[in-house]
Amino acid sequence: MVGHQHYDDHFSINNIPFGVGSSVNHPVPQCVTRLERTIIFLGVLQQSGAFSKVSGLPVGIFEKSTLNEYAALSKDIQHEVRKLLQSCLTGDLPPNSTENVEDVTMNMPVSIGGFTDFSCSLHHVKNAGRAILNDDTPPPGFFNFPIGYTGRASTIVVSGTPIVRPQGHFYDRTASTETKPIIFGPSRALDYELELGFVVGKSVPRLQGLNAKDAEEHIFGMVILNDWSARDVQGCEMVPLGPLNGKSFATTISPWIVTLEALEPFRVPGTEHKVALANHLEDVTLSSYDINLKVHILVGDQDNLISESKTTDLYWSGRQMAAHLASSGADLQTGDILGTGTVSGENGRSLGCLLEATKAGKEPLPLRDGLARQYLQDGDVVRMSAMAGLSGDGVGFGMCSGEILPARNL
Repeated sequence: MVGHQHYDDHFSINNIPFGVGSSVNHPVPQCVTRLERTIIFLGVLQQSGAFSKVSGLPVGIFEKSTLNEYAALSKDIQHEVRKLLQSCLTGDLPPNSTENVEDVTMNMPVSIGGFTDFSCSLHHVKNAGRAILNDDTPPPGFFNFPIGYTGRASTIVVSGTPIVRPQGHFYDRTASTETKPIIFGPSRALDYELELGFVVGKSVPRLQGLNAKDAEEHIFGMVILNDWSARDVQGCEMVPLGPLNGKSFATTISPWIVTLEALEPFRVPGTEHKVALANHLEDVTLSSYDINLKVHILVGDQDNLISESKTTDLYWSGRQMAAHLASSGADLQTGDILGTGTVSGENGRSLGCLLEATKAGKEPLPLRDGLARQYLQDGDVVRMSAMAGLSGDGVGFGMCSGEILPARNL
């Protein structure tokens, strides 16, 4: 892939992320972690007896092809596993337990039963409203609860999976008639959305509910999430309902889940809320993380840094997202993903999607060598990355990428 990077500095001993990998030497996918350029196969490590002192860790749990069973364990057990890995990974490891990152294929880290995409950035909703409607008034409920919609879990794919341009119904803006007809065809306004996804660990049963202050016990970790969007299809669908085919065709996540424990040193105060919140949405004071996110668009050999934004700009926290979803009586299942919605700053180089950056396609975004984009073209590669803090101590997410392929023939 153009501009392929390994992001070794994201994976120091301070990180210990979790994923699922396979290789020629390990053809059956199993749970893995990473230290710089080295992938450690945890199933092999467990077979060697490395985790024998971790009480309550089921035998063979790391030989599974998803992290769901491990993600559902108590935080105490996960803490002991992390501590043990930090002490042993810098020493001699059993034969056949490690491989270079270039020799390993990363798979979907969890089996995902549910996907809910929120809209937690006040900047994003104002920027988008201004671009589409020339009105930056946030939706009526935005300041009272995290707004969102139910996405399609079955089309979530892991980083590196090509994205086929979707087809759908949209208004033909090129028609000469005053009333634009609705036509069916390949989307002409394909976009990305820079997000983070919270991965549910310990489940919450249906009708139990959840308080934001307690929700951390039910969040395993976080991934980068690209909520690909066909803006023309989405716009045709959203009067009067929410998005369907404009969003359902693909969502990409990064292969590494960074745990909340690894992110703990980067906790910072969250946004001060403008209205009194319902009891279950009241969160802890340190409710955000200092995570810096970047988006690149790669065109051939040309690498364009498009945006840089921060999670501290989000109005709602992952704990509040989980609590709001459960407040209706819905369950939270292990492996479910809760997306933050586009992470955007107020303006300039901090806009997390092309809808904002091009003012809904009206102002093309300049790239290098005289190129420009209103929306994504076939062959473009979108690459996202995220890093906690600024000190370079190696708690990052690596890369979340996808290349746009032409629409298929129906």
